[in-house]
Amino acid sequence: MKIQIQQEDFSIEEEVAALRAGQPSVGAVVTFTGVVRDLNLDTGVSALELECYPAMVEKTLSNIVAEAMQRWQVMDATVIHRIGRLEVEAQIVFVGVTSLHRGDAFAACEFIMDFLKTDAPFWKKEHSVQGARWLDARSCDQQARHRWDSSGREE
Repeated sequence: MKIQIQQEDFSIEEEVAALRAGQPSVGAVVTFTGVVRDLNLDTGVSALELECYPAMVEKTLSNIVAEAMQRWQVMDATVIHRIGRLEVEAQIVFVGVTSLHRGDAFAACEFIMDFLKTDAPFWKKEHSVQGARWLDARSCDQQARHRWDSSGREE
């Protein structure tokens, strides 16, 4: 398991290669990469600024990944989240999961993202031509998180 909070960009190809290295039993690699988009809530966006207490976020993310590994047959997982000022089209987050089979890899990757969006304590400030504003948690992220029941499958 790799959990990292960083300002630097990451290479998707390098992260996938690291997940697969020395693992000939890997049958599925599922990844998600989030990027800064130029529009949010009908407002043009020029940049996104992310802040956090790295140790607190790393602990939260480790717990989320550990939960995913208990629910599904996950061989390995990586979560990288960037902080600082990120311009439009910049990569924000990478989640990669390996498993024997695609079903477990897809479910675990989605689970990790759903919980990351609601449980990881990041502060997000959006920059636009109208100025800067702090973003609140979105109800759709809470709904995505709540669809997972205790059995590990979607409700």
